Amino acid sequence: MPLIRLDAVTCSYGAAPVLRDVDLVIGADQFSGIVGPSGAGKTTLLRVVLGTVRPSAGTVRRRDGLRLGYVPQVDTVDWSFPVTVAECVLMARTRGRLLPWPNRRERAEVDDVLERLSIGHLADRHIRSLSGGQQQRVFIARAFLGRPHLLVMDEPTSGVDVATRHEVLHLLADLHRDGLAVVLTTHDLNGIAAHLPHLICLNATIVGVGAPGDVLVPDVLERTFGARMEILEHLGMRVVVDRHQIGFGHEPGDAHQSAATARHG
Repeated sequence: MPLIRLDAVTCSYGAAPVLRDVDLVIGADQFSGIVGPSGAGKTTLLRVVLGTVRPSAGTVRRRDGLRLGYVPQVDTVDWSFPVTVAECVLMARTRGRLLPWPNRRERAEVDDVLERLSIGHLADRHIRSLSGGQQQRVFIARAFLGRPHLLVMDEPTSGVDVATRHEVLHLLADLHRDGLAVVLTTHDLNGIAAHLPHLICLNATIVGVGAPGDVLVPDVLERTFGARMEILEHLGMRVVVDRHQIGFGHEPGDAHQSAATARHG
């Protein structure tokens, strides 16, 4: 039994559908990236998976007892809010509490989660003093308090540097090896998507599904992004390059830089 199954799902905001006839199966061993242009419906698809958006057509079936964890984009968070790391994580514990302050068991749970994500030493630090990678770990820790079967992340490496992207990718890979299913959105074809085991190419409908080597190909990318993409080989690694950029004065070194970025991601 998969964790979630979408059959012919359509979602509309007004007249035009944002998602159209989407069929998708998310299994317990999933580690997938959803890629597509702005306005392709990536965030809406996440919301359907989370159950916060109801389709206008089609069906969504979830495994009984399924627990979901959600990590928003870190740039939507007010990092000046006066709380420590431990207090921020504890805010996720809202259900089933009779008292406004955490009990001993809840504090122990937070300590365990922070240690698992290697940020136990940051428990008393203010969240504004964290690095990008540490910020992501804090919100993954919040999601982990619910002991999820599936972790859903919206652009987890948006606006971060190469080192932080590398850190987040390795953390997610470790969590996946421990049995956590992961689905995330990303616009970064070379730095993130190329390093994931499974991709979903989306542009209102699903254009391609499979391993990066199967879907990061010119035909699928053109139907996904509406523009011709070139696939280059650099030091044994595939690099996706916008054909328009090559034709308008970008130097060959730009592709090499993309390859270097991908290698370190």
